[in-house]
Amino acid sequence: METDNTSVHAVRISVRSVSHSDALGCSFVALRRSVVNLSQVVLVECGLKHRTTLPTIARIASPAHSCKPPPVPRVPLPHMKPDPAPVPFHLHVPRRHFLQHFATAAAMFTVPGLYAEQLTLTPRATEGPFYPDKLPLDTDNDLIAINDGTTPALGEVAWLGGRLLTASGSPIRNATIEIWQCDHHGVYLHSRDAVPKAAKQDKNFQGFGRFVTGSTGEYVFRTIKPVPYTGRTPHIHAAVKIKGKKELITQCYIKGHEGNAKDGIWKGIRDERQRGSVTLDFAPLPGSKAGELAARWDLVMGLTPELA
Repeated sequence: METDNTSVHAVRISVRSVSHSDALGCSFVALRRSVVNLSQVVLVECGLKHRTTLPTIARIASPAHSCKPPPVPRVPLPHMKPDPAPVPFHLHVPRRHFLQHFATAAAMFTVPGLYAEQLTLTPRATEGPFYPDKLPLDTDNDLIAINDGTTPALGEVAWLGGRLLTASGSPIRNATIEIWQCDHHGVYLHSRDAVPKAAKQDKNFQGFGRFVTGSTGEYVFRTIKPVPYTGRTPHIHAAVKIKGKKELITQCYIKGHEGNAKDGIWKGIRDERQRGSVTLDFAPLPGSKAGELAARWDLVMGLTPELA
């Protein structure tokens, strides 16, 4: 039997199902450790490349004067040997696609459906004076890099994600979640703040991002751990839009930060459970060699099923 020298290479990336977890970092790490069916994928530090080594698969040519395909030799699996000369294969994944896969992992925190008790509604908060008066050209969910820039923003990298839910625990899909925050130097993406502080502004920080929730209400952002500035404790603004209308405006804070007790907006949340729902633990992301952080924030809205 003669073998054609044409090689066929195929690669398939699949995300393993992740069990119920209360930690955002666990889901992120589980996704990082996803494998290709034929060999392991190695995630490069920047998150833009995957590398895998695939064995060569040979096509078997049919004899010229035979109406039946040639018999395929049956080789017992325990005796199969790897190709002695594997072919390197590089798969380049766009940054936005990479982040969308992380959102899929964030959706696996809980099983969709009704909860035994009503969830704590996310408290509303002021929008503040510095919602961007001119949106940046790049408004994706990665605030660390603008478009495909190679210089990252200053600050501690933090993954912020969770689910958008109704009080009964049902997911709210196809809603737009926006976040905005000041950069590492305390400068917002707003002309009234950025222009006077132009010399301090981190031009590599996007400052604003959007994400449309998936079928289980999941969302995720890559940003920086918020920093304080005069008069305010560290915080990140968030807005939820449904059918183009802002249905919720809120803020999240850092758990245990000394500035919280002095912050009028944080102290203004009288309900302890509501205050706890927006005070997040920015914990080290397990397995991250770059010292990244991760925080889970489930946003809960009192919507009717028609709106959700």
